[in-house]
Amino acid sequence: MSSLDNDRSLRNAVAVEPLGPGHYSATLSEYYTVMGHPHGGYLQCLMASAALAGAAGEGAHHVHATAVTTNFMHAPDAGPVELRTEVRRVGRGVSFVHVTMSQHDVVTTEALVTLGILREESKPRYVDATPPTIASRDDCRQSTGSDDVNIMRVVDQRLDPTNAAWWNGEVSERGDVRAWLRLDDGDDMWNALSLHFACDAMPPATFPLGSSGWVPTLQFTTYVHRIPTGEWLRGRQWCVVIADGIVDERCELFDDRDELVASASQVAMVRFPSGH
Repeated sequence: MSSLDNDRSLRNAVAVEPLGPGHYSATLSEYYTVMGHPHGGYLQCLMASAALAGAAGEGAHHVHATAVTTNFMHAPDAGPVELRTEVRRVGRGVSFVHVTMSQHDVVTTEALVTLGILREESKPRYVDATPPTIASRDDCRQSTGSDDVNIMRVVDQRLDPTNAAWWNGEVSERGDVRAWLRLDDGDDMWNALSLHFACDAMPPATFPLGSSGWVPTLQFTTYVHRIPTGEWLRGRQWCVVIADGIVDERCELFDDRDELVASASQVAMVRFPSGH
């Protein structure tokens, strides 16, 4: 792996270095920014990474972050940050960790992380989620984002043309985006940790409705249900309700077995140009 690939690696971009018990440092990567600010899904992975380290330091044997709920209070800049973990409980089946991230002595982000163990050989007992219908990758539109959407340098994203007319300025009656997603960071394929990033890797589902590019997340919850297999994920992201400048948005991701591997919900602010 080249030094350039090392810089792009999500694994390295969410690594934490111990400064003391429950105290860690990290460097927010320029590769994982949108409009100059670290991407929400990327920060979700970093909070999970710190939680895993903090829990391990107190004897937890759990190796997967199965649920992460994060509040985004201030937008940090790319560069050094500090993280502090408070392990709320170490149990046999699950552990719970509270994580705060600060920059320049200001707390920017806080999360409550649930840790557990996902087993590749396990089978779902019940699922009420259907893989979305998406055109073949060859018939989809490859998203390159724009010059200020750096995450498109580490994600290969193919947008279903049925839900991507907004790209050409057309407005739809449905807030729904569907895409194929492949991690293209020069290091790894999707895994249980990077799924937290994948849950926020698609364009906001408000875009088909004509919203502006300004959709800052206030609270984001991601759930990882299964360890994914295969190179590509099939994802759907949709709006549940938009009111008073706030959107409630959901996401589901399926792997090459057509199994639901992750899901998410987020609350974000949204703006629409006059006339929409």
